[in-house]
Amino acid sequence: MAYNFDRLISAGISFADASALRRISMTLHRWHELECGDGNNYASWCIVRGVKTGKVFEYDDNGKPYLERHSNTENKPSYTLLADKERGALKRLAAIMAKHPKITAYVQGDPRGCALYIGEGLTDTNYSNGIAVYQ
Repeated sequence: MAYNFDRLISAGISFADASALRRISMTLHRWHELECGDGNNYASWCIVRGVKTGKVFEYDDNGKPYLERHSNTENKPSYTLLADKERGALKRLAAIMAKHPKITAYVQGDPRGCALYIGEGLTDTNYSNGIAVYQ
């Protein structure tokens, strides 16, 4: 099913920016899924932020993103540095929203729902009144 851009365009957002918002929303949605974690019969994994010095990993919400992997056969988790797709998407979102000062963006981090809403004055309590930008 093709994504419907009509509501975003009627809010004054160009087709190119609406397309970019859709890609940003999909990137954030997948990132949020991976923050919650996934797994299979052999291991589980999730995205965490932190600082790795040598073999020591310290969690830090402002740190770099790592894929934390817990193997069923090893006692220690392993950490692999990832490209920071979340911060890249948020940077692109900020650039688009700077063109539209009357409209705000709300990023909802629960992967069970839409990751991005666009509207006027969106907050934690009313974000669902905005335009849901989804796949």
